[in-house]
Amino acid sequence: MAHFEKTLNEETVFTGRILTVKTKDVILENGKEQKREIVLHNGGAAVLPVDEDGNVFLIRQFRSPFETEVLEIPAGKLEKGEDPFEAAKRELREETGFTAKHYINLGECWPTVGFCSEKIYIYLATGLTQGKTDFDDDEFVTTYKYSFEDAWSMCMDGTIKDGKTLVAILKAKELLGK
Repeated sequence: MAHFEKTLNEETVFTGRILTVKTKDVILENGKEQKREIVLHNGGAAVLPVDEDGNVFLIRQFRSPFETEVLEIPAGKLEKGEDPFEAAKRELREETGFTAKHYINLGECWPTVGFCSEKIYIYLATGLTQGKTDFDDDEFVTTYKYSFEDAWSMCMDGTIKDGKTLVAILKAKELLGK
């Protein structure tokens, strides 16, 4: 039997620039009522750039929810209806200056399924060509190059905490045979 919840009603309590918050009253499969708080998000696209020598390029930027800098793959939010692949290519160019000849779709990641609808579409980029970055006005990013092995080690030792980056490196390790 599939698990389920039946929505009785829902209310939008906040609409912002990048997300909407709703509350929902639901009936659980055991018949009890529960309230849910749901964050609706358009999602994002992310890309792991890997050069011909097997080096990966990660960015470091300040992330306000955690009040610290975070090491992560280039990524950005999707505009409503935007193609995730096109967004990933755009973010790669804007944040690192790279364009890529080849992309592999690494699938999607649902980072916070307990309360948020965000889906992050993740790609692996190879055949890199360096160009100029094109940061947004409110974006302050530094790019770092790591060997794949060092990036993998940082995933395993907890240095890298960002979910989309962990997923990208784990999947790329399998695909690239690293």
